[in-house]
Order: sequence, then C-alpha cells, then structure tokens
Amino acid sequence: MFKDLTPLELHEYLEFNSPLILDVREIWEYEKCHLDNSLLMPMGSIMSLIDTLDKDKETVVVCHHGIRSVQVARYFLSIGFTNIINLKGGLDAWARDVDPSMNTY
Repeated sequence: MFKDLTPLELHEYLEFNSPLILDVREIWEYEKCHLDNSLLMPMGSIMSLIDTLDKDKETVVVCHHGIRSVQVARYFLSIGFTNIINLKGGLDAWARDVDPSMNTY
C-alpha cells in the first residue's frame, strides 16, 4: 500500500525529506502551477518512460485533484515500486491548504 498524505502532512514531510516529486498532469497544467523541484511525466507517457525511474526511490505522485496520482501510485505498486506517496486532494488542495498564492485552474 502507498501512503496517502494530505497537503499539510506532505508539506511537513518535505521539510525533512527529499523524495522525487512526480507530477503526472499534462504540460499545460504543469505550466500553470507546480511544486518546486517536481518532475513532469504526464500520465500518458509513463509506460514509455518507466525505465527512467528508480523503483526504490521514495516518490511522491501529484496531479490536479489526486485522482490520476492514485491510479499511477497503484500502477507503480503493481510493478514493484516500493516507496510511493500520493498527494491526497492534489495540487488544488495544496493551493487551498498550504500555498494560497499558487495559481489554480
């Protein structure tokens, strides 16, 4: 099972940890807003780029509302990823609960 952290929980977690932050939204969404130091890998490209990721690296999966990221997190677990975190509520919740200055759409 993967961890499902709220924006506030993830914000606190990131103060002391440096996981890969994997944004699975589309390019146009990423251009509107994203977390600093995140890697964009749109959900549709994951199959072709999966070999570029380390299955043992702690990875936080994010999207707009937390729906696509849950799907990706489940997929990652099914193929042997060992340390996955999902941002519950996505970047929309992050903007509301952690960073009100973040653009929303």
